[in-house]
Amino acid sequence: MEVKISDGNPITFNDRALTARMTGTLRRIAAGPFEADTTAQTTSEDFAYYQQKIPGMYFLLGVATKGANPTTLEQNHSPRFNPDEGALLMGVRALAHLAADFLAGVR
Repeated sequence: MEVKISDGNPITFNDRALTARMTGTLRRIAAGPFEADTTAQTTSEDFAYYQQKIPGMYFLLGVATKGANPTTLEQNHSPRFNPDEGALLMGVRALAHLAADFLAGVR
């Protein structure tokens, strides 16, 4: 038997030009607080492989239930992860508006 250990996924990052172009869309459709400038994270997602081919933008939706302490929430790959599924509508709305605005050339 042979064991292979990979280096993991590449670093996920936001393309600066694309993010600058699309931040207005996210700000316009956000139903609540919106943070355009967040602290860098050492996030590694397979999404980064797409970003090696085309510019990409990765954003966090925020699915914590109201009143939850964010420091004690389970992470998204945990079997105990329990998101507020009401936030999914905002995620679909955000992706639909981003796609429409991008294709229409909105800046």
